[in-house]
Amino acid sequence: MALFGNAHSIDPGQAQQEYARLLGHGEQVHAAYLLIRDTILFTDRRLILVDKQGITGKKTEYHSIPYRSITHFAVETAGHFDLDAELKIWLSGSQAPIQKTFTKGVDIYEVQAILTQFVAR
Repeated sequence: MALFGNAHSIDPGQAQQEYARLLGHGEQVHAAYLLIRDTILFTDRRLILVDKQGITGKKTEYHSIPYRSITHFAVETAGHFDLDAELKIWLSGSQAPIQKTFTKGVDIYEVQAILTQFVAR
């Protein structure tokens, strides 16, 4: 499940308000990234992938991934010629990873630290 385009960070408080209907009681957004029309939310309970579909983007699919379902993940830092960093997440029961691409402006080490914090619980 790879999405095309590049992600950049957005304010977690703004994401908390915008996606409040998706969140459980007391669930907090710790980090959020915008990927063209799609959004990636790292909450204290799960990873939420918001996938806008179609030409208008009115149809939306929400993927809720409990951190315990993540078997492993990898980050690839940006290089001199390849300015984008990548995040790959493998889920139990799935061979193909979920792949996300982040622009040079996103600290991929921060993304990895967030995942480590929640996956290693």
